[in-house]
Amino acid sequence: MTAACPDRVNVLLLGTGGREHAIAWKLRRSPRLGELWVEPGANAGLLALGKVCPEPISTKEAFRLNRWCDREGIGLVVIGPEAPLAAGFADVLAEGDRVVFGPSKEASRLEWDKAWAKQMMRTASVPTAEGKSFTNLDAAIAYAEVREEPCVVKAAGLAAGKGVVLCDTAEEAVEAVRDAMERKVFGEAGDTIVIEEKLDGPELSVMALVDGRTLWVLDPCRDHKRVGEGDTGPNTGGMGAFCPVPGVSEDLLASIERDVLVAIVDVLNREEIPYRGVLYAGLMLTPGGPKVLEFNCRFGDPETEPLLARLESDLLELMWATATGGLDGLEVRFDPRAAVTTVVCAEGYPGTPRTGDRIEGIADAEAASGPGEQVIVFHAGTAPDPSGGPGSIVTRGGRILAVTALAADLRRARDLSREAAGRIRFPGAFFRGDLAEGVLRDTTPAATVPTSNA
Repeated sequence: MTAACPDRVNVLLLGTGGREHAIAWKLRRSPRLGELWVEPGANAGLLALGKVCPEPISTKEAFRLNRWCDREGIGLVVIGPEAPLAAGFADVLAEGDRVVFGPSKEASRLEWDKAWAKQMMRTASVPTAEGKSFTNLDAAIAYAEVREEPCVVKAAGLAAGKGVVLCDTAEEAVEAVRDAMERKVFGEAGDTIVIEEKLDGPELSVMALVDGRTLWVLDPCRDHKRVGEGDTGPNTGGMGAFCPVPGVSEDLLASIERDVLVAIVDVLNREEIPYRGVLYAGLMLTPGGPKVLEFNCRFGDPETEPLLARLESDLLELMWATATGGLDGLEVRFDPRAAVTTVVCAEGYPGTPRTGDRIEGIADAEAASGPGEQVIVFHAGTAPDPSGGPGSIVTRGGRILAVTALAADLRRARDLSREAAGRIRFPGAFFRGDLAEGVLRDTTPAATVPTSNA
C-alpha cells in the first residue's frame, strides 16, 4: 500500500519513555500533525505534548482500542518500545486506512527471540559472533564449563536491555547461565539463552527506515551501556549517546547497509515476512570488520534523542512513507551539528532505583546553550507531582532525563550536555561525564574506547 501522507494526521504514540518523548517532540514540529495521543502512564514530558488515550493499551482489548481509534480518526499509530511490537500491536491496529509505524510480531522476532535472530543471520550470511542457543540448563552449563575464551551470555527474550552478561571466565559464565535459566533474574526472557564469543572493538548503532523493499540508512550513533565512567560496572539500558560518529566512513556504512541490513531484509522477504519500521543493528567494529551484536526493531534509546534532535526532515512524513511503502524517492536530511545526550539517572540504577524525588533545574539546563547551540531535556522516568503544584515533577524509574545538546562540534556538544546535566537537581542524581571520550582523543574508530557485546 503506497499512499501520500494526508495534510492532517491524528497520531497515537505507544510508549512512555525518553525515546517516545523525543518522537513526540519531533512529531510536534510537523505541519501535518493533527491531534497527538499518548498512552496512560506516559512521562511528564509526553503528557505536556499530547492527550491521554482513555482506552486500555492491551491486545486483549484490541476491539475497544480499534473502535476508539476509529472515533478519534487516528490515521497513524507509532509504536515506540519493543514490548508492544512483541505483543503484536502492529498486527491488530492496522485496520482500514489506518497505518502503523512498526513491524509485525513475526518481523519483530528479530528482537524478541535472539536465538531465532541468530539463525536468520546465519541464513543471510550476516557477520555476527559465533554462538549456540540453549533451552536446557544442564546442556548450557556443560557448554559454559569447557569454554576457554571469554564469552557473552544473553537472555534470548526481551530483558529491557539488561539481559546481557559479559564473562571473562568459565565460572562467571556458569553463574550467568544459572542466573538466567535457574534463578530467573530476567524472568521468562531467560528460558532460552545464547552463549556466544566475546567480541572486542568500538560499538556502532546503525538504524534504517525500511518500508518492505526500500531502506534509508540514518546517521550512525554510538551509545554507552556501562553505568560507570571508563565503561565500568554493570550494563544499563544506556547512559548516553552521540550522533554522528566521527571516523565512520561512507565505505563502512555502505558495507553495513549491503552485508547486514539489506541481507537480513532480503531473507525476511524470502520467508514472506515483510519488514516495515525501524531496523536497528547493534554492531561491533572488530579487526575483522563489523559484526552484529543484536537487532532491535525500533528506534534505540538513548540513540533516538541525539538522532531526532539532528533530524531536519518531517518525521511524520517519513513514518507515513515507511508504513505505506513509499520511501523510494524521499530524502532524509540532518542538521550538520553534532548532538550528545547525557542520561541523568536515579540513585540505585541499574538495580532498584530510588523514586518519588522532586526534580528541579530542567529550565536551567535548557538555558545552558550559547549562540548557535541548543539544549533539549527529554523526559524518561518522570511523573507529574500533583502535590507539588503546576509543573512539579518527580522521579519514576531509573533513567530519569536525557539531556541532549546540539553544538558545532562533538567536543562542544559533549561539554554542553554535561554542563546542562549538572544543572539537574534531585537527591542521588548521577550521570556519566566521559561520553564520546574515545573519539575525542582520536577520531579513528580503532582508537575509540573498546567495549564488548553489551
